[in-house]
Amino acid sequence: MAHEQTQAPDNTAVRTALWRAMHLRVDPPPHVIEDEIGLRLAAPGDDWHHRPDMDPQATSGFRAAIVARARFIEDLVAEQIDRGVTQYVILGAGLDTFAQRKPELASRLQVFEVDQPGTQAWKRHRLVELGYGIPDWLHLVPVDFEAGMSWSEQLSTAGFDPGRPAVVVSTGVSMYLTKETTAATLRQVAGLAPGSTLAMTFLLPTELVDAADRPGLRASADGARASGTPFVSFYSPQEMLALARDVGFVTSRHVSGALLAERYFADRTDALRPSSGEDLLLATT
Repeated sequence: MAHEQTQAPDNTAVRTALWRAMHLRVDPPPHVIEDEIGLRLAAPGDDWHHRPDMDPQATSGFRAAIVARARFIEDLVAEQIDRGVTQYVILGAGLDTFAQRKPELASRLQVFEVDQPGTQAWKRHRLVELGYGIPDWLHLVPVDFEAGMSWSEQLSTAGFDPGRPAVVVSTGVSMYLTKETTAATLRQVAGLAPGSTLAMTFLLPTELVDAADRPGLRASADGARASGTPFVSFYSPQEMLALARDVGFVTSRHVSGALLAERYFADRTDALRPSSGEDLLLATT
């Protein structure tokens, strides 16, 4: 276990957390989301904001897209709580900090964070070390996906009730998985109790991305490949909607990055806008 605690989250999870913090540091209010806890967990050192991937201008579109999707998910979860849903599952939780930033909301749920065992052990250690602790409604669920471990079985072991509705979220994950693995995940979620909701992000094929954003997407793909976590799957909205229907979801909807831009950035007086390239599937059982 001591060895596992030193296994920090992957570069992508850290970069995402740093972009959320960077939003507060360099973008004027109103802030789409306020999150510096991921930065505290990652503890990247004092010069983190000088990293090339934190350049305020060059990466502003990615930063905006990250905070937009985070805000959309949190609005969705709040809406589901108001509907009476009491279970929230985060697949590939990484440095998600909803439980620490919004305890008044999160404590009305049973929150299940699913991630690799080493990452989970590290996060547990950091939460305790920083004084956040692990409240009884927060469940860190270690799942070794590479060993073929079933996340649904591990969820049940952790106290998840498959007979009650849940909101299940997967952001920034599907591009690293084969389409077969994503289909299997969708199938499992589609089998949850009626009234459950899935929100999953997916990357668009290059030809569907705004021309101005294609160089940035290529740079992201190159960086992911260089760090050993290449993008392997891209989906058109029609393909993702068809997949959701095929596995048995009752309803499915495509939420475009442009819609998030309109919802969260339309009244901004600065030039901050999300880059295109990552959209969302919103589906219900």
